[in-house]
Amino acid sequence: MNPTPVPSLPGIGRKENLRDRIREALRAAIISGKLEPGVVYSAPALGAQLGVSATPVREAMLDLVKGGLVVPHPNKGFRVTEMSEEDLDNLAAVRLLIEPPTVRDLVAVIPKEDFPELRGLAQDIVDAAERGDLLGYIEADHVFHLTLLGYSRNRFLVDVVSDLRSRTRLLGLTPLLESGRLVRSAAEHHELLDFVEAGDPSGAELLMRRHIGHVRGLWAGAAGDAG
Repeated sequence: MNPTPVPSLPGIGRKENLRDRIREALRAAIISGKLEPGVVYSAPALGAQLGVSATPVREAMLDLVKGGLVVPHPNKGFRVTEMSEEDLDNLAAVRLLIEPPTVRDLVAVIPKEDFPELRGLAQDIVDAAERGDLLGYIEADHVFHLTLLGYSRNRFLVDVVSDLRSRTRLLGLTPLLESGRLVRSAAEHHELLDFVEAGDPSGAELLMRRHIGHVRGLWAGAAGDAG
């Protein structure tokens, strides 16, 4: 299997921890489908698209190997792993067991003074959707949800959810972006905070269930709207 030409990816810029930035950019590209399942990509080609050398790309890809997102092909590159519909259904099922009840319980513990920061994180998601930045959207979404779950003070829960979210594939985001519906979906994060800030645990839990339903349904490219 020969390495495949890499789609256009945004440069990662100059950051202190280059390997981490590359890893998260590649993770977002895999989740969104920019890097296609079953395809082998070479580190030099990826590095050229990101504006970096091949070495940190290989290091970042090896991190993604540990998470099961890619498989190494010696002397060729890395193949993006494929997820079956059953796999994605099972991932969503586990998330539904964890995230909605956790968000319900968090309503009583998030300090009021923290809401401006949380609103800013939610707005980052909306801003990314409005400018058509899918990779930025996924990164901002990741930060928002893990920050919110961090109020549980349960690092094991946060790590599990982070892993589940990283394995999820959202191949329907591009059609949503092109149709203008991604901005409306992004607004769900502000709606979730409305329930939390209003002290409505039941509303927050139901919104979180609907949100995960969107991830598995219309965001994932499945037929219809699962939310």
